[in-house]
Amino acid sequence: MILGRKLGMTQVWSEDDRLVPVTVIQAGPCVVTQLKTTEKEGYEAIQIGYQEVAERKLNKPLLGHLEKSGVTPRKVLRELRVDSAADYELGQEIKVDEFAEAKKVHVTGISKGKGFAGVIKRHNYSGGPGGHGSHFHRIPGSIGQCATPSRVFKGLRLPGHMGVDKVTVKNLELVKIDSDQNLMLVKGAVPGGKGALVSIRIAR
Repeated sequence: MILGRKLGMTQVWSEDDRLVPVTVIQAGPCVVTQLKTTEKEGYEAIQIGYQEVAERKLNKPLLGHLEKSGVTPRKVLRELRVDSAADYELGQEIKVDEFAEAKKVHVTGISKGKGFAGVIKRHNYSGGPGGHGSHFHRIPGSIGQCATPSRVFKGLRLPGHMGVDKVTVKNLELVKIDSDQNLMLVKGAVPGGKGALVSIRIAR
């Protein structure tokens, strides 16, 4: 896995002269900030840090944690389960080159916030007739029952806050990698707006 920022979308020509829409992601470099082992923590994992930041932006416990690992201050820390933490070293860099052989990736991010939304936008309700005289345009309609059980069931799809959810888009085609600029071009759209933090992992 590697962390990155969504820079935006563009389009590139494929080898068979087709225009392909791609998302440009600034992926890494990330650095290993902690090793977790079965003997000490009870499971195998590594913690990776992304995006260097000024010391004044972090609190003392976090600065101490990174200093102990011999790593410069990082803005984002994420834990990643691995088969064996012994395969990694503290301070080891994880670069976009590791995805050179990959064909497809899973991209996880936080979706754009849409604010308060009705059922048509939020849940794809069809709504009522659009003509004059109709009093049923964009409302959800009946949500309850008669005397039995005389309540609204839990989980009913209703208006409310939309977006700002953790979303994973799976099996996106990896179009191109630019090792010099740490860029990754992925076919299609990924969650979040410009500058959004995303995590990328190779599809198995």
